[in-house]
Amino acid sequence: MTGVQIIFYIIAAFILVTALLAVTTRRIFRAAIWLLFSLVGIAGLFFWMDVEFIAAVQIVVYVGGIVVLIIFSIFLTQQSGSEMKQPKLSSKIFSVLAAVFGFGLFYTLISQYNFQPATGKVFSVDVGEIGTQLLSTTKHGFILPFEVVSILLLAAMIGCIVIAMKSKTATDE
Repeated sequence: MTGVQIIFYIIAAFILVTALLAVTTRRIFRAAIWLLFSLVGIAGLFFWMDVEFIAAVQIVVYVGGIVVLIIFSIFLTQQSGSEMKQPKLSSKIFSVLAAVFGFGLFYTLISQYNFQPATGKVFSVDVGEIGTQLLSTTKHGFILPFEVVSILLLAAMIGCIVIAMKSKTATDE
């Protein structure tokens, strides 16, 4: 095994362990922190693949934006320290079956194709070109999804504030 493979397996194991901890922990704040570590691991994988721009976007958007928004929402609901209730047995069985089905589907799709390791630097797109295409209104531009995501985040913040205000007034009465 080469050093490149060892580094990949270390990063992949870190991502998988932290993602598993994020979905299995019973405390919601800890789940958000484990999600943060998992997303940082994915950014590390992008840095390892020499895709610095995507890694920086991963850190700024997901780690710096989404996870902070999730943690802010958790604190607004005033239940950051409480334990989540134990899921029903039927929910656990359905979750395990869905995970097994997903792994089976991924294994089937991956085994159908003969993936070969890339040789040399595969990604040679200029950062200026990525920015131009991201904010372009032409056929292959991404300005509309960019604006839709910003409206979605705004709606999520407003929804979190409304939920927090309702629970606060209900406890005051």
